[in-house]
Amino acid sequence: MVRLFLTLSPAISRLSFLAASPSLRLQRHHFHKPKPKISMISPSSASNFQRTRSCSTGTRVSSLPKIESSKLDDGLVVLGIETSCDDTAAAVVRGNGEILSQVISSQAELLAQYGGVAPKQAEEAHSRVIDKVVQDALDRANVTEKDLSAVAVTIGPGLGLCLRVGVQKARRVAGAFNLPIVGVHHMEAHALVARLVEHELSFPFMALLISGGHNIIVLAHKLGQYTQLGTTVDDAIGEAFDKTAKWLGLDMRRSGGPAVEELALEGDSKSVMFNVPMKNHKDCNFSYAGLKTQVRLAIAAREIDAKCPVSSATKADRRNRADIAASFQRVAVLHLEEKCERAIDWALKLEPSIKHMVVSGGVASNQYVRFRLNNIVENKNLKLVCPPPSLCTDNGVMVAWTGLEHFRVGRFDPPPPAMEPDDFMYDIRPRWPLGEEYAQGRSEARSMRTARVHPSLTSIIRADSLQQQTQT
Repeated sequence: MVRLFLTLSPAISRLSFLAASPSLRLQRHHFHKPKPKISMISPSSASNFQRTRSCSTGTRVSSLPKIESSKLDDGLVVLGIETSCDDTAAAVVRGNGEILSQVISSQAELLAQYGGVAPKQAEEAHSRVIDKVVQDALDRANVTEKDLSAVAVTIGPGLGLCLRVGVQKARRVAGAFNLPIVGVHHMEAHALVARLVEHELSFPFMALLISGGHNIIVLAHKLGQYTQLGTTVDDAIGEAFDKTAKWLGLDMRRSGGPAVEELALEGDSKSVMFNVPMKNHKDCNFSYAGLKTQVRLAIAAREIDAKCPVSSATKADRRNRADIAASFQRVAVLHLEEKCERAIDWALKLEPSIKHMVVSGGVASNQYVRFRLNNIVENKNLKLVCPPPSLCTDNGVMVAWTGLEHFRVGRFDPPPPAMEPDDFMYDIRPRWPLGEEYAQGRSEARSMRTARVHPSLTSIIRADSLQQQTQT
């Protein structure tokens, strides 16, 4: 019997989330998928995929988790679709870890125009390119929809308008070609993509997930089960980088993080003495709203005009901007260091066998962040694992790979109908926790809204596992 993972049908959505009660259970369905769709690589078709390797836009990944190597040569081929925020992405990944294709359509011009993500404009941009992005991913992988084993798609967390575009497309593909569908948690995908590139990374491990919208540090016990050690009480570090870049008049087309990091190389990181956030809070939560205020005041004090791009600034003005960028970056990352150090201590008490800490998400592309966190992790006798920058930012590979991991253990939905009514209610989860909160990590400083938050991925998986146990 197949266990349902992240149901996308409205009926199950209503049953699952009428109330976030402890009795939450996932429904299960018998799903009889034609064998050729599930196990694509037969001897007769092996030659086709041999040709695919030579045409692939990605690379063969040989360093996969050793303990699961026997499961990876299974012939699965999964399309992953990601539209949670400002990039439209799709990728095709094989079960053995080969990235057959990766396509990303950036919204850099919109970011520069609006100084950040504008949800409605982002949705419209996704809608304009989603068909082409998915088709390009299939073409570059040298496969068609008939060659796929499943479709994986991000259903949360993220911007609701944007998530809907990806889910609609995934359901159209899955329905038209009778493919199972896997709903993916965006932050879990950031964590699990590290398992595609690091052969030693097995459960349990730690993960710091840092991006424009998220600051989460979790203990990954096993697939789908996480303990949240800390999260942001207001803004994430990526948001702080973006705002700082905007206020300093930097080029936002590459997003704020890379722009600030580049300018910071010219500045003195101790020229502006910003206060490290939450120094008196002995937890692992993060806060960047106060640091943003400090940056804004420092910019005003130096009479920096954001309307004047840094490329047109005088030598003295550019130096002021660089000093602020460097000082901000130092303190922002110092905040990460302090919280991660404490979180590692907590995690080792819960899971003494931990050997790795994953740092992923868009901000993990920052080399200064990697260097500083590596020192903390090594001092704790752990190994830092960072995916390559192309897999740190939002991408379809991480969605496809996470879909593969769950698909292997039977967590997926049966194919949706080929035609769905215009008023169909898609199951999207803009605010969706990844793990259960660690009791010692709760903080009175947390100000996050809790209304309309879906039950965590971990609680759903555990409830389903318990239901399985009671029925066997």
